[in-house]
Amino acid sequence: MRLNVRRPLDSPLVCGALGVLVLLAAEEAAGRLGLFSTLQFPLASTVLVNAAELIVDPDFLMDIVATVLAWALGLLLTVVVAVPLGLLLGSVPPVERALRPLIEFMRPIPSVAIIPLASFIFSERLDMKIAMILYASTWPILINTMYGLREVDPVAKETLRTFGFSPLQVLWRVSLPSTAPFIATGIRLAATIALILAISTELLAGGSEGIGTFIILAGSSPDAVTLTIAATFWAGVLGVLANGAFVRAERRLFRWNAARAGATL
Repeated sequence: MRLNVRRPLDSPLVCGALGVLVLLAAEEAAGRLGLFSTLQFPLASTVLVNAAELIVDPDFLMDIVATVLAWALGLLLTVVVAVPLGLLLGSVPPVERALRPLIEFMRPIPSVAIIPLASFIFSERLDMKIAMILYASTWPILINTMYGLREVDPVAKETLRTFGFSPLQVLWRVSLPSTAPFIATGIRLAATIALILAISTELLAGGSEGIGTFIILAGSSPDAVTLTIAATFWAGVLGVLANGAFVRAERRLFRWNAARAGATL
């Protein structure tokens, strides 16, 4: 009888951490060997020291709070808007056909290109960040919801209709539970996009707080490059934490879906 022993290197988290450590060590070694200018590309150790100092700086912590607040509010509003809209478009073909040209026109427009226009419309920076997040993050949730509805077992829906269930009851009892994993994946993708738009809006539209605003102000300091990279490092950490939290939530909520997917492989 063979025991299924999991080695440390089998863990994606361990492998990812080792990859980051190797990359940082390589950059540190190359800088100390003089392969590039440390004025333009600071040593990894210098950046990490500055990043550690930033995370205990009350002003920078307030900037993080401002960015996270806009991210959370924008993502919540996006879910409230995009999920019902996706269910409507996926359940009522005439509505989907009527709105499809508009969706296909708006979806490819780069969200960052709309930030200057949004700055004229919204006087409050928080409102502008939420609006930009709503626009950019709607698409993955909307498309995933519509796609998930197409994957619902037609036999299950037809069975409920045969027993006299209304279209709304079929949607609630069969379509929505089957589509939930697709919606969750869309929300996870939208969460990353929302963080990007929150920081991008702060960078391009300015304001008084936020990680993007800190990066702009850091550009005029003596340690501009190091501070910019250090602040960007924490932005990346926020993205990793958010994605990891949503992945864990998906696995806990939809274990049955993961098991079914594994069984079909």
